[in-house]
Amino acid sequence: MDFIQMNIWCLIIPLLVGVICAYLGYLIGKKNKKVSIDEAEWILIQEKNRILKANLEACNDKLSAASALAAGTATTAVASLTTTTNTEKYFDSAAAKAAMGKPIKQDDLKIVEGIGPKIAGMFHDSGISTWKALSEVAVAKCHEVLDKAGNRYKMHDPASWPMQAKMAYEGKWEELAKWQHKHKHGKL
Repeated sequence: MDFIQMNIWCLIIPLLVGVICAYLGYLIGKKNKKVSIDEAEWILIQEKNRILKANLEACNDKLSAASALAAGTATTAVASLTTTTNTEKYFDSAAAKAAMGKPIKQDDLKIVEGIGPKIAGMFHDSGISTWKALSEVAVAKCHEVLDKAGNRYKMHDPASWPMQAKMAYEGKWEELAKWQHKHKHGKL
């Protein structure tokens, strides 16, 4: 009988030590867990960074143009200002149709998954009527536009809308079509 009791303790003690170690390992791992972000959020962060860099570059160009104007070289200043404001992209409807599988009108916000005619109208009323304008808007502003329309629109998630609008504005139609297909047309 003593032999059996001794064998039981030989099993129980390592089992208890194992359970305690596993629990402590879980707590330590939970404490050191890094915060991760999903792909759409990462793309939005990158896009926001790109927009900020472009805005900084445009401001620096305008500043140099203004300083050139102050220095007396007006023709250089005017030329610099006209080149910084002429940044509109060329819209290729044939490429858009080929990639998206349907005719696309320039600056049609409905090409963005999740935006239908009513939401597009709400954005137009808020002064956001082009792909470029939507691509430069923060997601929080998109939420504001939806919140103004009432509870009916709370189910919409505009997290990827600026990113999709940027792809459309830059003419990256195949990339936009692949993204929308990968994300099952907004229905994850």
